[in-house]
Amino acid sequence: MKKKKDVCDTKRDKVIEELVSNGVFKIDGKQLYELPLQLLMQEYEAFGNPEAQM
Repeated sequence: MKKKKDVCDTKRDKVIEELVSNGVFKIDGKQLYELPLQLLMQEYEAFGNPEAQM
């Protein structure tokens, strides 16, 4: 079980790093580290898709 959590945390950390490098520091008024991976992935995917930003 611990290994699965480590992989999830690593993926979450990478997504947070990518969002921060693109100037995203908060989502809905919350710090990125406070949010679940699913919400971070939604923001990450929307940020990578220019049509979704409009």
